[in-house]
Amino acid sequence: MNANIVDAAKAMSPQLKALRRDFHRYPEQGWMEFRTASLVAERLSQLGFSVQLGQAVVSECARMGVPDAQTLDEALARARTQGAIERWLPALEGGFTGVVGTLDTQRPGPTQAFRFDLDALPIVESTEDHHRPYQEGFHSLNQGSMHACGHDGHATIGLGMAELLCQFSSQLCGKIKLIFQPAEEGVRGAQSMVEAGVVDDVDRLVATHLGLGHASGRVICAADGFLATTKLDAHFSGKAAHAGGQPEVGQNALLAAAQAALGLHAIAPHSQGPARINVGQLHAGSGRNIIADSALLRLETRGATADINSYMESRAFEVLKGAAAMQGVSVSIQRMGAASACAASPALVEKVVSCLTDYPGINQLVGYDVTPAGSEDATSLMERVIARGGQATYMIFGADLAAGHHHHCFDFDESMMPLALGALMQIALSP
Repeated sequence: MNANIVDAAKAMSPQLKALRRDFHRYPEQGWMEFRTASLVAERLSQLGFSVQLGQAVVSECARMGVPDAQTLDEALARARTQGAIERWLPALEGGFTGVVGTLDTQRPGPTQAFRFDLDALPIVESTEDHHRPYQEGFHSLNQGSMHACGHDGHATIGLGMAELLCQFSSQLCGKIKLIFQPAEEGVRGAQSMVEAGVVDDVDRLVATHLGLGHASGRVICAADGFLATTKLDAHFSGKAAHAGGQPEVGQNALLAAAQAALGLHAIAPHSQGPARINVGQLHAGSGRNIIADSALLRLETRGATADINSYMESRAFEVLKGAAAMQGVSVSIQRMGAASACAASPALVEKVVSCLTDYPGINQLVGYDVTPAGSEDATSLMERVIARGGQATYMIFGADLAAGHHHHCFDFDESMMPLALGALMQIALSP
């Protein structure tokens, strides 16, 4: 245990708290993290990291769920008014909001990568008196967006790590890559960084998350319960008609979407492990006496393995196309997000456990947790690293929460940020 690291991380507590609250005040949703990404790039550059961003680290063809051009332009204009660093914005324009900072020690050793996500959620933050961000004046200033998952804390820990890596650079070897990933929500961003080759040279990858139902002081070295997932938008196109005068002339897109919704939830589960499907949104119609000529259905599939999710996805396509055929309408299906399921590398988990045994403030160190916990974009990065002969794991740093993730009263125990920072530094310093 490097006591100097522990002390240095604790000493950064006020700085981390202030930075997290700044990020929290200006939340930006996926592919629109212009201010956040520019601040990250600026600080990495100031510290002497080699900085890559934009299309150098985000593959255009692999992005999913990208907002339309007008929405992106409006977000960029807003970022400029809220303190974005202008010199980085040209590279980020168009929603290419990934940033990677690399520290090359010029000494032989592995290439280690640590991944931190940047994006916020489409949630209106609480203005109730008991909500601490509102009480203490750091609640969201961007109406309809909120850091309700802890990514503001993750980005903060990443920049804190950049500071300490420079401070303790004489004790490091090899290369350290800090990956700041956009559009984790909806599992839309990681694959684009994979396709851009960001982790192709990585020997060890550690991704992290705060909270996720674990109490402050509890650290999970390998969260292996994430489900593979696919997010789909199905657009049904029919023909409008007067519902009373000539109903037989119409082609009812609303009815096709409704039948699809019922059919999707009737897909048989899989015998080899957990499978999930959910229709989350259905938008259709313009009036009670009009046959609806269009409908939008948003859904997701999940599975304990890639094969199980593939089964759910292929059955979903069959149901969607079948429902469209029944009503004589057409359907186009667009993939809006996807992530795989990926188990951690045992050797890396063993190393993490060894590094963090007896770390001050960790009162429960858990090797593996396999409880199903939704899905996580980082699994795509992990899968690529492992496929190329490297090692990867996903860590959870427990943090007491004011409300659950994705809730309008979400907030987390900020004292866990220095602990997570120090713990990640211990891993980075391990040969």
